[in-house]
Amino acid sequence: MYESDIKVSVTPELLDAIATFPTQREVRHCGTTFAASPLDIYATCPVCGTRLKVRSFASAPELEDVFDAVLAWMLQPSAEAIVRQRMAVLASDAD
Repeated sequence: MYESDIKVSVTPELLDAIATFPTQREVRHCGTTFAASPLDIYATCPVCGTRLKVRSFASAPELEDVFDAVLAWMLQPSAEAIVRQRMAVLASDAD
């Protein structure tokens, strides 16, 4: 259970980085450029079939790790209804 007294630093820069996170990653290999998911750890070159590591795992957390944590939270059965409701509100606000 989440403790209400836990303090997490959420900066405007973090929120902006999430809001502007790209929906695809540009990968260059074999003289070509192709698109991969920005959340994928590996991508396969369409020219030579080489599996390329496109996401690093540094000792410090990266923005992609935030997405992974949120997506993992969303997988909980009890979170599905909450997520659907919030997505509907966000979609109506965007109109």
